[in-house]
Amino acid sequence: MPQNEHIELAQKRHGKRFNHEEKMRKKLARSSHSNAIKAKKLHGLKAKLYNKKRHSEKIQMKKTLKMHEEKQTKTRDSEPVQEGAVPAYLLDRETESRAKVLSNMVKQKRKEKAGKWAVPIPKVKQMGEDEVFKVMQTGKRKKKAWKRMVTKVTYVGEDFTRKPPKYERFIRPMALRFKKAHVTHPELKATFCLPMIGVKKNPNSPMYTQLGVITKGTVIEVNVSELGLVTTGGKVVWGKYAQVTNHPENDGCINAVLLV
Repeated sequence: MPQNEHIELAQKRHGKRFNHEEKMRKKLARSSHSNAIKAKKLHGLKAKLYNKKRHSEKIQMKKTLKMHEEKQTKTRDSEPVQEGAVPAYLLDRETESRAKVLSNMVKQKRKEKAGKWAVPIPKVKQMGEDEVFKVMQTGKRKKKAWKRMVTKVTYVGEDFTRKPPKYERFIRPMALRFKKAHVTHPELKATFCLPMIGVKKNPNSPMYTQLGVITKGTVIEVNVSELGLVTTGGKVVWGKYAQVTNHPENDGCINAVLLV
């Protein structure tokens, strides 16, 4: 194994930290400041090469942003030519109409933004880490405090295997692991006990979503194959999203409303 691949090997063996994506996002957000400091400190040929590289990156970014913005496009009208004399300077011109064009990505983002609040509970109370996690004192003299026990209801997949207890940072108790949810269909006005497939989004934090923490307002995915829902093409719908409407840790069950 090459000497510089020990990080990749460790990630393959043990996986990444639960808050890896969040840390990477913050690092990327801070990178512009460090790049600016570096650009100020460099001198000579290194500075020239570095500034040339940054210049090309900025141009590429501006091009990408321009592509995704609303822009004017010219389309030629296919109208019949009007009868009568036309001046010489207008002979080679054709009437043009301008139209606004949006890229597919921008359209998709707008659709997602518009549908963001189309849920039974649009706003939920923010939950801090002190409310969701309990600090576990470990070590021979109970001096270490890097472990956390999840005090809320969680969902873990069927093929979930715990890490060795010595190295497990986030402990999810067996008593708070749920596999089924009571889902109410808003149109049928009936409630079904359906198995869960996964946690789509917890509005409190991306880390809670990764850990599978289920609180009020969380969007979960449930298996609706028992309901016999069919698409317009005649295919059976297998998974659908539902929003949790109660506090599962207090009630001892998950109540949710199907998003249709």
